[in-house]
This record gives sequence, structure tokens and C-alpha cells, in this order.
Amino acid sequence: MRQSLVEWAGQTVPRCAWAKEYYLRQKAAGKGHHAILRALAFKWVRILWRCWMDNVPYDDARYLAALARRSSPCLPPS
Repeated sequence: MRQSLVEWAGQTVPRCAWAKEYYLRQKAAGKGHHAILRALAFKWVRILWRCWMDNVPYDDARYLAALARRSSPCLPPS
């Protein structure tokens, strides 16, 4: 299960702006590819858990708005 989540997280990098920004920032900080994907998978698990608990589908716009409210460095450039 863990490996599936890591592989899935890797597939979100080219398709999700905040995931790509997170990946690039971690890479610039000197982290390795697999370590970045494991950390990204952990972020996705937390997001999916919240969606499950709230019984709502994932909404990228809603998540980006939450990142903006927190002034997150993962927020992709406009």
C-alpha cells in the first residue's frame, strides 16, 4: 500500500501545480527523488483522509485557497 501511494504521488507532480512546486522546492533543497515522493505521499494521505472524513471529493482550487491563506511556500506562482 505504501509503495502504491508513493508511486501515485509521483504521478501527481506533472498534473498538480502545488505538488510540482513542492517537488521542485524539495529538490532545490537537496532532497533525493524518493525522499521527496515519500514526503509528498504523506501530504496526499493527509488530504485524502480529510476528504474522507468530510465526505467531500478533492478540490484542487479549495486546496490552493487553503495554501494561499497559510502563505505556504508550496503555492505555485501565479
